Parts: sequence; C-alpha cells; structure tokens
Amino acid sequence: MSAAARFTTLTRLLHWVMAAIVLTMLFVGIGMVSTVSGRYHGLIGIHRPLGIAILVLAVIRLVNRLLNPGPALPMHLNRLERFAAKASQVVLYVLMILMPLIGWGMLSAARYPVVLVAGVQLPTILPQDPALYAVLRQVHTVLAYVFIATFIAHFGAALVHAWIYRDGVFTSMAPWRARPSSRQ
Repeated sequence: MSAAARFTTLTRLLHWVMAAIVLTMLFVGIGMVSTVSGRYHGLIGIHRPLGIAILVLAVIRLVNRLLNPGPALPMHLNRLERFAAKASQVVLYVLMILMPLIGWGMLSAARYPVVLVAGVQLPTILPQDPALYAVLRQVHTVLAYVFIATFIAHFGAALVHAWIYRDGVFTSMAPWRARPSSRQ
C-alpha cells in the first residue's frame, strides 16, 4: 500500500464518526448494565437513539464501502492476516447492523418504546412475547461482548499497522495526510 493510497473523504469521515459513536455506545452499554442507580434511565435514553444512529450510519457506510472499496491490503500480509482483516471488517459491519436491530426487536417484544427524541418513537418490529424478549436480551448481551472484543482487535491491528509495520494501512484511514516516510 503506498502512502498515497487512501480511502475517500466520506469513508474516512463515516469511519471516525462511527468509531466515536460505537465507543460511546460500548461505554454507555457497560455503564447501563452495571448500575442500579437513577443513572440507568438516563443511560437508556442515550443508548436507544445511539443504537438507531449506528444502524442508519452502518447502512450508509456499507453502501459507501460497496461503491468505494478503498485501497488494497499491502502485499507483505500473509494469508491469515488478510483473512483476519477481511473477517473483522465483515464482523464489525454485521454487528453494527445486527445489534441495533436485535435491541429494537428485544424492546418491541417487551413493548418498551424506542424513543429517539421527545415525541419521536419507533414502531414495534416484533410481537409482544416475554420469551422472545428474554432470548433477544441474551443474544444482545453475548453479541455486545463479541463487539467489544472485535473492536479491541480492530484497534490493536490499526496500532500494529501504524507503529510496527508502518505500511500505510493506518494512514489510509487517518483523517490527516501522511507525511512522506524517511524510512525506506
């Protein structure tokens, strides 16, 4: 990958905006399930609209990514590294779409409203069913752990590319222009 090979401006913007939102969502989610205080309802009020924002942005990002695939991976990566890079991207996209849908379905099954902002509520997408709610809640929880692990692996891989390989992968998604490397 050359230093000049970069993702489009829109792709980079979506990536970094979503990284901030997803990281916020992960912290809000962890805080939400680890408290029984009055803060719980405030965190729920943040969690639900953030989830829908992630869903909408993930669909936009997926369409953008299909239209603008971006630079190829560097040739020095072996087959396992190439597979891991592509698989982690697929897992992240699937989770960014599936997690909000499961959350929305879970709340629908419990007849809890999904309020985005005052006066704006999403319709239910599943019938009321306490057993379905319980299953979806468990699935949502397990996938949250998978999401956290995948996010950490993705972040770790970005740091490896930035600090160890210095192969242009990180700078291809960085919001700033890469400086020419003095190391060749």
